[in-house]
Amino acid sequence: MKREKINICDFNLKIGKEHILKNINCSIPEKKITVILGSSGCGKTTLLKSMNRLTDLYSNVKIDGSIELNGHNIYNGISDINDLRRKMGLLSQRPAPLPMNIFNNVAYGLKISGRRSKKYLKLRVEHYMKQANLWDEVKDRLYAPAASLSIGQQQRLCLARGLAVDPEIILADEPTSALDPISSKAIEDRFMELKNHYTIIVVTHALRQAKRIADYIIFMYLGEIIEQCESSEFFNHPKHPITKAYLRGSFN
Repeated sequence: MKREKINICDFNLKIGKEHILKNINCSIPEKKITVILGSSGCGKTTLLKSMNRLTDLYSNVKIDGSIELNGHNIYNGISDINDLRRKMGLLSQRPAPLPMNIFNNVAYGLKISGRRSKKYLKLRVEHYMKQANLWDEVKDRLYAPAASLSIGQQQRLCLARGLAVDPEIILADEPTSALDPISSKAIEDRFMELKNHYTIIVVTHALRQAKRIADYIIFMYLGEIIEQCESSEFFNHPKHPITKAYLRGSFN
């Protein structure tokens, strides 16, 4: 029996007159990799951003239903949105390192939470860079600009930066779409290890990636959840005709 980290119940989201998410009901298991899968424009990223209320930044947005984190509805009485977002680190499609050196990209989150001891920062920056499998590549140039790193290294730096604020959940929106195959594998390998400590939710449209990393699949089509189940069940015994067509490659 899976332990649920997030429960989403009768969730709808509209932007203006456009109904983006339609009666979403699903649960996210704790300390597993859940993949939200589907073709472009099906609502995957909007669902992901609804989980840490980044959709609040959209204009003319209207929601109803609930998203519960650890049993508490994040759309009802949450006063500290920044704390909510700290619990859910977001890794975007393209890396966005801060305009500072490599070391300070990771130390930044520690400093703003009041942890400023140089010895402490040095130890923790090394720890999180090792978690992101970056330390050995950059330990001799920590004070070089973050922009001097390759795109793949920048993405792992952003992962280390996100881990440094002690999140409970890692949200990843097409995190390897801008990366070469070697860098993509590095991110996937990190996720497979990090799921022992974090709940990880990955948005992708890549079936091969989903098959490699997913413990649990949520499959979406035109703003609705069509099927949700364990990864092995999804790929080996799909139930819905739309799922079967998607797996056959009838549409992307």
